[in-house]
This record gives sequence, C-alpha cells and structure tokens, in this order.
Amino acid sequence: METHAPKHPVFTRYQVLMIVLLSLMQFTVVLDFMVMNPLGEILLHDFTARQFGMVVAAYPFSACISAIATAGFADKFDRKKILMVFYTGFIIGTYFCALANDYPTLLIARIVTGLFGGVISSIGLAIIVDLFRPETRGRVMGYTQMAFAMSQILGIPIGWELAIRFNWHFPFWMIAVFGTMLGLLLGYFMQPITGHLGKNTEKNAFKHLAHTVQNPRYRLAFFTTVLIATGGYMLMPFGNAFSQHNMGISKHDITLLFMASGLANLLVSPIIGRLSDKIGRANIFYAASTLTLVMVLIYTNRGITPLYLALIINVLMMVSVFARIIPMQATMTSLPTLQDRGSFMSINAAVQQLSGGIAAMAASRIVHSTETGYLEHYPVLGYVIAVALVITMVMMYFLNRQVVAEAAARQPEPGKMAAAT
Repeated sequence: METHAPKHPVFTRYQVLMIVLLSLMQFTVVLDFMVMNPLGEILLHDFTARQFGMVVAAYPFSACISAIATAGFADKFDRKKILMVFYTGFIIGTYFCALANDYPTLLIARIVTGLFGGVISSIGLAIIVDLFRPETRGRVMGYTQMAFAMSQILGIPIGWELAIRFNWHFPFWMIAVFGTMLGLLLGYFMQPITGHLGKNTEKNAFKHLAHTVQNPRYRLAFFTTVLIATGGYMLMPFGNAFSQHNMGISKHDITLLFMASGLANLLVSPIIGRLSDKIGRANIFYAASTLTLVMVLIYTNRGITPLYLALIINVLMMVSVFARIIPMQATMTSLPTLQDRGSFMSINAAVQQLSGGIAAMAASRIVHSTETGYLEHYPVLGYVIAVALVITMVMMYFLNRQVVAEAAARQPEPGKMAAAT
C-alpha cells in the first residue's frame, strides 16, 4: 500500500497572521492617500485646484524626504521597531488631519502624515521578503494588494458617506481610530525581524545609502518606479470630481463606483498573484498595462455617461491599474541583496513619492475646474499617462530580463550539484 508524505502548508499560521496584519496596515495607509479622491469634490469648493494639488502633493514630497533620510538606517535595526515607529507617527499625523480646519493646517498635517506614512509600504515589503520564500511572494503580494480593494469596498464609500453627511474631517477620524487599534495588534503579535542584521559590512549609514543609490544593478528599477507612479497620482486626485461633473454621476452613485471597483479588485488580486508566480510576472504586467492604456484613454475622454457604462469602465480600469502593481512589486523585491533590502525599498519609495508628488502638481496645472465644477483639459492627463505606460512596458522588459539572468547565475551548475550530492 502506497503512503504519501503529508503536504506542508504553503504558509505557517504566523505567516498567515502577518499577511492579515500587514494587509490591514497597508489598508490604512492606502486609504489615507485614496480618500483624497472623494474628498476632492468637497475640498475643491473651499480650495483652488492648485491648493488642492498642493495638499495632495504634500504627502508624497514629505514622504520622499523621509524615505531618503531613513534609507541608510533601514538595514541597521529590527524591522519591527522601525515599522512601529513610523506607523505610530503616521497615525498621529492622521489625527492632525482630522483636527485641521483650514488650508494651511491641512497642508501641514499632510506633510506630517507623509513624513511617517510614506515609507511604511517599503518597510512592509522588506518584511515580506524576509518572511516569505521567492516562489510564494507573488501570492503574498496579491493578498496584500487586496488592501487597495478593501479601501474601495469599505473605506472610501464609508469615508465618502461620512464626509457628505457630516464634514471632510470624519474620514480621517475613522482611519486614525482604526489604525490605533491595528498598531496595538502589530506591536503585540509581530516578532522581531533581525535576520538582516550583521549582513551589512558598511557601518556608516550615509555611505550605505550612497552605495545603494550608486549601485548600477538598481538604476533601472528606480527609473521604472518613476513612471509607475505617474498614472495614479495624476488620475486619482481628480477622479471623483470628473465622475460627477464631467460624466454626470450623482453623489450617491459615486459610492457604487468605488464599491464595484473594490469588489472586482478583491476577487482578482489573489488570482493575479498566483498567475504572476505561474506564468511570469512580466507577462501579467504587459497584459495589465495594455488594458490600462486602453481604459485610461476611454475614461479620460468621456462625457455624460450612464451609470452602468461608468461602472464597467471604472471596474476594468481600476482592476488593470492594480494588476500592474502586483507583478511589479514581486519583481522589485527579487532585485536587492539581503544587506541592501531595506535601503533599496526606502529609496524606491522615495523615488515613487517624489515622482507622485510632481505628477500630482503637474495634474493640478493641467486640469482647470470651472465655476460649475466641470474639469477642463482632463483628456490631456490620459495622453500623458498613455505615453508613460508604453515606456514602462519597455523598461519592465529589460528589468525582468535582468532579474531572470541574475537568478539563473545564482543557480549551481548541474555538474557541481551532482558533485555536492
């Protein structure tokens, strides 16, 4: 009678718990940024388009400064301690946003939030790489990417309803209170992550930062990140206002747009993660980018649109946008060495945030809001994003080829493997 060895689970119980907690943490960080989309319709009544663009851009600009400042130290401390420090600062900054009562105070509050929140995702990515095997990272990225979907299904609609029923401060109160509870859970359950300590022979943090920036292996990844950030930061801040005043969607139907897109992402993200591990990250990225290009051009050129068609367009566009991020993140995490991992992720976050801040400011200069709320020149954003998408696909081809070649070079030759056994 044949006996079969018991199958080992893909993830341990602790790893499953970490996926849940890191995904929820990502949910709060993503929601804090994405909530500016629905709030844009409200804030544009009190602020000019340029002021609103500065409020949106303040977060990524300050996050860029923070990421650069911490990059040299990211591999020198327990990752749990670094995560808890920055997540605590992020929550405090979100409380400040909830208390802000005018443009200057909101701008300062967004700067504080960005200083701490902007590097949390990069720290989380470094932790994922430390805790999970390479062949399962696409799947893990798929699960953590569900945070974007959750923010659309739950966070943004609830925040939007709170904002229109009360005022724009309430969504920030919601994020801050939930984040406080999550921070306590992370502090209690997460184990110290110190496997990277002692691997880095560079004692000077600033030299470590300089060496990571100057490493020719990482340059293409940083340049690719510049263009990856362009689309989201240009399109999303004005998306709610565009849907209402250009496409003719009512305030209450906006909630349906967010929920439908989020539900689709929630269902698709794990599938994209598995497919990335099975048929290749680059292939998924090319397919998702092509669909994104088509849908962005359709979306940004819409006029008055029936709700059912707006739902289809938004769902396809948002699914394709986020389907690009999963294989890209999985590819990026495969690139840095163990001793550079935290520094690389922080610098990459800095590049992303700086590019996003510039993109948000550029969008606020291109788009003009009329007295009725109608957005002029919005199609121009679509053309700019389309060009960035094409260039990014070319860069992804070379980046993926680099990652595959380096992985093959690390594999022992068959003759050496036979000798070893």
